[in-house]
Amino acid sequence: MIQFFACNLLNVPIPCSTDNPHFPTLNPMQNIEYKAELRDFELARSIAKALGARFEGTLEQADTYFRVADARFKKREAPGTPTQYILYKRPDRTRPKISQYDVFTEEEARVRFGEAGMKAWVVVKKTREVYLLGNVRIHLDSVERLGNFLEFEAIVSRAHNVAACHAAISRLCREFLTSLGEPISCGYLELMTSRLEE
Repeated sequence: MIQFFACNLLNVPIPCSTDNPHFPTLNPMQNIEYKAELRDFELARSIAKALGARFEGTLEQADTYFRVADARFKKREAPGTPTQYILYKRPDRTRPKISQYDVFTEEEARVRFGEAGMKAWVVVKKTREVYLLGNVRIHLDSVERLGNFLEFEAIVSRAHNVAACHAAISRLCREFLTSLGEPISCGYLELMTSRLEE
């Protein structure tokens, strides 16, 4: 179990635990993630279709990130879908990695993080094509100011344990290899903050 922290408007870390009734102990979900530069968008689409992946649609997403201690926290907005608040933690490395996360509705987020909300830090906007292959979500992303990327998310469950998810992503990395550039160790938040500092 990881310990998540949020911050109030004074940026004071607040542990998400039973010590605070507004922050019950979390049981985060898990997935295995991998991200890489996408050099050939059309080729990646063709590979996904050839593998039998089901096209789920195209989303215009805006992710607003907030500063928190020992985790990442973002508000995700997309036309036609409910706003989500996602609290997650994962290591920064180029190899496939475990991400632990919890998803909150707007009402749940207000209860846990306060009615006044939190100060926005960075906004990342992207167009995301979503494909589904078994328990793996395949994301083909075009991110404003950053470029194109491919992301795999293998959902960990009783039917698909961590080892099976790693194996699925390793297989997909081989299948998509000709469409990919360099692997990415971090997330869009870190890439965007680096770009803004240039």
